[in-house]
Amino acid sequence: MESPTTTGWIGLGNMGKPMARRLLAAGLPVIAYNRSPAKAEALRAEGATVAPTPAAVLDAAQVVFLMVSDDQATRELFTGEHGLLQSSTTGKLVVNMSTVSPGISQEMAELSRAHGHEYLDAPVSGSVKQAETGQLAIMVGGDEAAFKQAQPLFAHLGKLALRVGPTGAGNNAKLAMNTLLGFQAQGLAEAVLFAQQHGLQTADLLELIKSSALASVFLNLKGDAILNENYQAAFALKLLAKDLRLAKAEGSDTPLANVVHQTFQEAETTHGDEDVIAILKHLKQQ
Repeated sequence: MESPTTTGWIGLGNMGKPMARRLLAAGLPVIAYNRSPAKAEALRAEGATVAPTPAAVLDAAQVVFLMVSDDQATRELFTGEHGLLQSSTTGKLVVNMSTVSPGISQEMAELSRAHGHEYLDAPVSGSVKQAETGQLAIMVGGDEAAFKQAQPLFAHLGKLALRVGPTGAGNNAKLAMNTLLGFQAQGLAEAVLFAQQHGLQTADLLELIKSSALASVFLNLKGDAILNENYQAAFALKLLAKDLRLAKAEGSDTPLANVVHQTFQEAETTHGDEDVIAILKHLKQQ
């Protein structure tokens, strides 16, 4: 019987930790690293091995997943002191599930190949609940053979893993998805404000939305958050603001995209650490 793939996981934030737990629950060996060591130590108690550096993760694992915040964090993990590319091994697969620019993926894929490794960009759609239950949608850019190698692991993390093109294509798909997410968050907030201005009960509006063709998992969750005044970040507003900047840099220049980009940039200063639906609070303040 073939032994299970040894996996590495770097980045144990709101999304990374439950995703790494999915691999542990599937019986896969997990080598964990986090810039803040306490988060990795918490995973050790659940059966993971903790590595002291990113390079040590790549030394020990066959496939290494990254789930970090941005381009800068990605570059540091590859090229920094004790970074992935300080490992002397070859033949490994690095899967970057972070929402980053296509450019950084192309750059890191080229560096990976120069060191004898493969690279996939594989950002996800879904929030913490979907990460916990393995119901993420995973959009992948990169080599077909590398994608096939990763597919059995993706099956533990998501309900769909779809290769959409070469390196960077997964990142572009995620930027398109998060542009739509921005439309929906701001659209819901504006609809609630309009209803409130005309004396309608927010609960009544949301009940109507849930029973209409407009209903969706996202609108239902964010509607509940509005009713409960729960703005604790499942997906932080500052991260969506960052993703909209990335989309803008890739040429996003349509009417709705421009408006949503501007609104979220303005809201980031005061509501960045809150959930995306805190855009409602920003609009009320305007």
